[in-house]
Amino acid sequence: MTPIATLDVPRYMGTWFEIAKYPNRFQRKCVRNTSAGYALQGDGTVRVANRCRTAQGDTIEAIGQARQIGAATSPKLEVRFAPAWLSFLPMVWGDYWVIDLDARYQLVAVSEPRREFLWVLSRTPQVDAQAYEALLGRLTQQGFDTGRLERTPQE
Repeated sequence: MTPIATLDVPRYMGTWFEIAKYPNRFQRKCVRNTSAGYALQGDGTVRVANRCRTAQGDTIEAIGQARQIGAATSPKLEVRFAPAWLSFLPMVWGDYWVIDLDARYQLVAVSEPRREFLWVLSRTPQVDAQAYEALLGRLTQQGFDTGRLERTPQE
């Protein structure tokens, strides 16, 4: 898997809507309106706020922190949702690699080296079908099984 060449982290900040994902255990209660909000902090880390709606209509929110790995333009980040006092433990950090991103920073694919997780995010709740299909083609070329992707309803 190859991440993108460079990432402009300040430009990446803001709200992203989940368009599709590989099903995973930590989002099992999320059924619609999943989004991620990213905000750059003074220390260079990123505040992560993930939100979704459950089948019962409740909102679930998980607050975490991300940090860039390597150079200031590195597309490789690590994210954690464990308490800050556990941040010294390597196992509480998960890889968050930007593997595809359009030039306008409107549609992104995020994964990690083992390809166990995959998310497709967009700046808007709905994504252009042609842009989505083109992204799926690029993900297939990187060895992802796009048939595993589960679309996320956005209202």
